[in-house]
Amino acid sequence: MVYFVGAGPGAADLITVRGMRLLQKADVIIYAGSLVNPALLDYAKETCQTYNSATMTLEEVFTVMQEAEKEGKMTVRLHTGEPSIYGAVREQMDLLDEKDIAYESCPGVSACFGAAASLNLEYTLPDVSQSLIITRMEGRTKVPPLESIERFAAHQASMAIYLSTGMLEKLSGRLIAGGYQKDTPAALVYKATWPEEEAYICTIGELSEVAKAHGITKTALVLVGDVIAHQHYAKSRLYAADFETEFRKAKE
Repeated sequence: MVYFVGAGPGAADLITVRGMRLLQKADVIIYAGSLVNPALLDYAKETCQTYNSATMTLEEVFTVMQEAEKEGKMTVRLHTGEPSIYGAVREQMDLLDEKDIAYESCPGVSACFGAAASLNLEYTLPDVSQSLIITRMEGRTKVPPLESIERFAAHQASMAIYLSTGMLEKLSGRLIAGGYQKDTPAALVYKATWPEEEAYICTIGELSEVAKAHGITKTALVLVGDVIAHQHYAKSRLYAADFETEFRKAKE
């Protein structure tokens, strides 16, 4: 059996309880060494075999899974954050399907939620934004034309932009071209929830210079939107005295 487990955003205690227990039971762990906190391997038993997928190809990862399955071993494929977001898990699952190898997924906390916790943000403030767009800039991996930064920026919703730290000047230009103002609040969060985390509040127009000033060139998340300023929002109607729910009568 293969388990795809989300490691969470970085802090070793932000893996789920289920994920931790799977690590404790695993005979084989294949972890994304370039991004997963190595402290998570402390949960593994002494006899567990570990592989760093940062140095492996897809075929090599699959070979380890297949050999473990033949030997009746349990494998954990440990991905950073939440595997369903930029985890490249589907291609692994398809190979497992071809060989009738069973697998399950265990969710994790994605970096955008770790960053929100670090900054005490709410992405969905009434009258400001009720949507969160998770996306990335186009690099070596293409982005569908209908999902360009400009098209998403036109919505003026909260945005969490992954895998784009090396293109911040271009990112700012495209956000502004799409409809955001240059002075729209933004945040640059380096290694969210890790001990070495750095977080900076700025504006869209300042993202590139903030990154340069602090030597941030990778492993950072960009957050964009007026929710970062947490001003001019309406209070939730759910808790208003005159709002009746299944559990509470309206109060005058």
